[in-house]
Amino acid sequence: MPLFTDQSGRTISLDSPPKRIISLVPSQTELLYTLGLDEEVIGITKFCIHPPQWFRHKTRVGGTKDIRPEIVQSLQPDLIIANKEENDRIQIEQLFPRYPVWISDIATLTDALQMIRLIGEVTGRARPADSLAEEILLRFNALKAPVKAISGTSQPSFKERPSLRTAYFIWRGPWMVAGGDTFIQDMLTHAGLTNIFQDQPRYPSIQLTSLSDLGCELVLLSSEPYPFREKHIQEIRAFLPQARIRLVDGEIFSWYGSRLLQAPAYFQQIQDSLPDFYSKSGHF
Repeated sequence: MPLFTDQSGRTISLDSPPKRIISLVPSQTELLYTLGLDEEVIGITKFCIHPPQWFRHKTRVGGTKDIRPEIVQSLQPDLIIANKEENDRIQIEQLFPRYPVWISDIATLTDALQMIRLIGEVTGRARPADSLAEEILLRFNALKAPVKAISGTSQPSFKERPSLRTAYFIWRGPWMVAGGDTFIQDMLTHAGLTNIFQDQPRYPSIQLTSLSDLGCELVLLSSEPYPFREKHIQEIRAFLPQARIRLVDGEIFSWYGSRLLQAPAYFQQIQDSLPDFYSKSGHF
């Protein structure tokens, strides 16, 4: 019976490719769709909004941290796909005795690429998963941003810009930002930006006065989990009148499945939109 080791180090056994899969992670749900699994996916969460046809028609088993065990039981899955950060540990551990549970643990792009390949293996979609991971890698390595190429490959030559000192907001009331040990931190690095809160863990609460103290030059307001709007820009501008403040697509910065295909082009758009700022600030 084939054995599969997940990113938490746990091993599960499957006697055949799974035919009844529940995904408890939105970005990994979208990945399963990209890998060509449709009928095999029988359950998702209420936050699995991509693809929209799955969101409308697939059975929902609760939220990422509010799983309904009775619905899971009714679906009789032969594989459950979860994530260390996005799901509740106790709820996931309660599923272990009954079902094969595969858990991802992702902090970097490298972790995400490994996850894509491993999910391809456990679902019987190794070839398309490998192709997807290679294409994502190719696009990231073509980014004209001041970061190192992945896996030792070289990037095109370009005139490097200094890395703007950036704060990435995920919440308001209290104000919360992405810290250093997050996937968002790694995406900011690949976008050619320096997270001014990279020395703080996870998602710290902050005071807006700290932005100026830390020399913040760029503020990114995410579309999720808090839906920032134009009105919030003015709140922050009162503390940072000279900084750039942008609304950004939170899925691009925090989803680590097939949506990573879109990330390099999006990051390049951010870089290309800032030359006037570099010029006026004396950076470029």
